[in-house]
Amino acid sequence: MNFDIYTFLLRFIVAIISLPIHECAHGYAAYRMGDYTAKREGRLTLNPLMHFDVFGTIAMVLFGFGWAKPVPINVLNFENPKKGMMISSLAGPMSNIGLAFISMVLYKLSYIPQYMGISGAFLSTVQMFLLYMITINITLGVFNLIPIPPLDGSRIATYFLPQRIYFKIMQYENLIFIGLIVALWFGVLDGPINFVSSTVTGVLDFITRPIDWLGAFVFRIY
Repeated sequence: MNFDIYTFLLRFIVAIISLPIHECAHGYAAYRMGDYTAKREGRLTLNPLMHFDVFGTIAMVLFGFGWAKPVPINVLNFENPKKGMMISSLAGPMSNIGLAFISMVLYKLSYIPQYMGISGAFLSTVQMFLLYMITINITLGVFNLIPIPPLDGSRIATYFLPQRIYFKIMQYENLIFIGLIVALWFGVLDGPINFVSSTVTGVLDFITRPIDWLGAFVFRIY
């Protein structure tokens, strides 16, 4: 990957925005369902320093997926522990898809000034930043939905798996995670992740198609 300081800074800004929102979404969903652990520990905040993980942030900047310091959740505080764990785990990846959607709306709107003859370095920088917000957040959301410990997808799977089987799998969480890192390093998961990410991108592009029509209308006027 060809990196320069400009690219690094943009991707780093994306990381320190996206990762705290991801973790805060976990904590807020748990809070709404009766678990106040994250709130008591000051983790219901978008302050990056409260969620910062060095290696996870570096991975996010370099590879487009990473992790932050996990928000503490006590499933015993949920009225329905399995349902509570599923919803609170799903909240993180969904927050990234939501961020990607908002960024795509802004990205498409940012081209309308160009159709009006307005351009410049600042606008180009904003567009590049929004493009990274779209691609990185979609990849992060999709990556975390993989049902492999310790990713969010494995917690979501607790809702569908018998408790006995789930806890048996979790005994090998560290070994499974090492296997996941090796698979990522050798690109074993690149195909599935790229396929699902492209599908999600296509869906968001379709939903935001009216903005394209607006841009085409402005282009014809000018």
